[in-house]
Amino acid sequence: MLKKAARFLLKLVIVLICLCLGFVILVANGLFGEIPSKEQLKGIRNHLATEVYSADDQLIGRFYIQERTSIDFEDISKHIIDALIATEDVRFYDHNGIDVRSLVRVLIKTVILQDRSGGGGSTISQQLAKNIFPRGDYGIWTIPVIKVKESLIARRIESVYSKEDILALYLNTVPFGDNVYGIETASKRFFNKPARSLQLEEAAVLVGMLKANYSYNPRLFPDRSLERRNVVLSQMKKYHYLTAEEFNRVSALPLTLNYKNTGTQKQSAAYFREMVRNELEAWVKVNPKPDGTHYNIYTDGLKVYTTLDSRLQSYAEEAMQEHMKELQSAFNRHWKNTKPWDKDPAILQSALERHAGYQSLKSQGLSEDEIKRELDRTHPVRLFSWKGDIEKEISSLDSIKHYLGLLQAGIVALDPNSGDIKVWVGGIDFNYFQYDHVKESTKRQVGSTFKPFVYAAALESGFDPCKHISAARTVYTDMEGWTPDNADKKENVLKYSYKGALAQSVNTVTVKILEDTGLKETIALARRLGIESEIPEVPSIALGTPSVSLLEMTRAYATFANGGQRVIPRMITAITDKDGNILAEFTSEKPAEALEESTAMMINAMMREVVDAGTASRIRWKYSLKNSLAGKTGTTQSNADGWFIGYNPQLVVGVWVGADDPRVRFRTTDLGSGANMALPIFAGLFQRMNKDRELSKICKARFRPLPRDLMKKLDCVNSKEDKNFIQTLLGIEKKEKVREKEFGEKEKKKKKKNLFDKIGSLFKKKKDG
Repeated sequence: MLKKAARFLLKLVIVLICLCLGFVILVANGLFGEIPSKEQLKGIRNHLATEVYSADDQLIGRFYIQERTSIDFEDISKHIIDALIATEDVRFYDHNGIDVRSLVRVLIKTVILQDRSGGGGSTISQQLAKNIFPRGDYGIWTIPVIKVKESLIARRIESVYSKEDILALYLNTVPFGDNVYGIETASKRFFNKPARSLQLEEAAVLVGMLKANYSYNPRLFPDRSLERRNVVLSQMKKYHYLTAEEFNRVSALPLTLNYKNTGTQKQSAAYFREMVRNELEAWVKVNPKPDGTHYNIYTDGLKVYTTLDSRLQSYAEEAMQEHMKELQSAFNRHWKNTKPWDKDPAILQSALERHAGYQSLKSQGLSEDEIKRELDRTHPVRLFSWKGDIEKEISSLDSIKHYLGLLQAGIVALDPNSGDIKVWVGGIDFNYFQYDHVKESTKRQVGSTFKPFVYAAALESGFDPCKHISAARTVYTDMEGWTPDNADKKENVLKYSYKGALAQSVNTVTVKILEDTGLKETIALARRLGIESEIPEVPSIALGTPSVSLLEMTRAYATFANGGQRVIPRMITAITDKDGNILAEFTSEKPAEALEESTAMMINAMMREVVDAGTASRIRWKYSLKNSLAGKTGTTQSNADGWFIGYNPQLVVGVWVGADDPRVRFRTTDLGSGANMALPIFAGLFQRMNKDRELSKICKARFRPLPRDLMKKLDCVNSKEDKNFIQTLLGIEKKEKVREKEFGEKEKKKKKKNLFDKIGSLFKKKKDG
């Protein structure tokens, strides 16, 4: 029996060994992805980041595997080298990339005995492989595949580089805390000195961070970091890099930092660069190199030339930050004693369900109560704040509430003549909020910014812009009694021309113009202007109920600024290789006629009135801008979204402001209107542009004067009294007073309440007739 068992075990071992060898062979032959060749590994040092340039020749960003400063082995303190080897790979100089003794230790102590204190078995060369070539996801085979791949890569690294080169490469690529890569950058960040000048105790702190760069971050957790530093010093003593006297002296020293944040975490045009990266990645997939391999946007040193203007981008970001800081403060005061989700718990619940931590716990089968208990545990976090980043210990639940109450913003600016994108600000801070509020997949209700499409469709259909239309409310019996109202909720006794109604954003008049023109005609015009989002075929679109992206709306307004010619937005003009050889050029597409030039000119004149004397007039009286400008404000239902799109013949700027959840909003239109939430960012941008002489061509651009025939078409007063409606109101009021005398005070109160119901009924009959 024993011999049979022994033979069975032997066969089993042989089978397992064969399976393992077969698995290694499959991995080595690229079944789970290509293993870098020795030639590719020789090029590790020569990785060149892709550089992104603005239209005014400024470097606005790079795409790289890690942002780091590389230094030679000779420029690294000996204390760092000794601490690293003693702590991470004591037999570094004895193995060829794989430490068999460590692997056996891990197998017995960690895997079989389940003792996690045994540590990992990866050598410095294997860790270097992990740093340079990010791990993939292979399902249930993930762990064995990445371990085999990293071991194979480590062996090849050892055959290509000397031990000193490997140490330098590892220390130049390893991640430290605070989004820092490489020993030189880490040394300057935490101790304000180059790596060659690090003292023993400082070197031990940095090497100690490699075990867990967040948990042992000396800035965040000094006590924990001090304890870890002394563990590193203990390892150095154990392996004879320190004497007992040196260990006792240095381990007794306090933890002392000279922290200097010299990084550029808040880089300009972050959202734009992300859009460029996405376009570039799509381009390299279908445009291979001459040898058939694909370009790597992180290592091949491509140069990408874009349409962005770095000056306009900087001014837009400054204007956004200045205004949003004040607006968020006003929002916090507005909700001082309560929160939007106090009376509507569904707001918080939906935010919870979107949270990655909630989703992870849910997938593990935890109940709602168990999930909330877990999310209620406190832990150290870094939070966005307009007063600067906040480091504090709070729960995930409190973090969710913090971000749920923040207002966001989106800004995009186009050259209306070419479609070139000049400004792109997708949110208030890319480091914390990657969701882009400009791109076409992000859609919000557009409010009154849709109204110019209604007026343009009417002009295209030949309607008279000087026909004065009553602003009286109308009950639409064919739409279940829908009664559109104006922003102030009051009965309006005026009649408006097109220019006057658009300037004052009169809802009731706009709906009547849409009714005259036709839904299909208005939607068709919006499509010609470039609106691709869904537009429901209902009269409420006149009030801006469709959800459309900021980029689409700004592109549509560019058609007005460009005399009726629709342009296609462009962000990349050319791509070259590292030597400057042109790989691709992207020219502007020829504009297409979307509406009559005369219509565009009249809409421009009407929207100039919006700025001069309408809902956007604070551009003049508050911000003192004297530029020739046109534009339209927009405010959606319950003040969820604030819009302003303003322009001149050289630049069209779209601005949106609101919370990510539309249910989180101001409760008053004074605070939540587009004029208050979005317009100030536009004004702040132009104020800064006006001070820059290099931008005078844009700032001083003026609309072409209207031809005499078009001036005549618009030559009428903006509004006048609706005498018939006033007589109707007075007649009803007179009858009510007679009835009040007859029926006394009780009936008086009741009839006052029903007064406007009777007015509505009157116009309902009028419409039915």
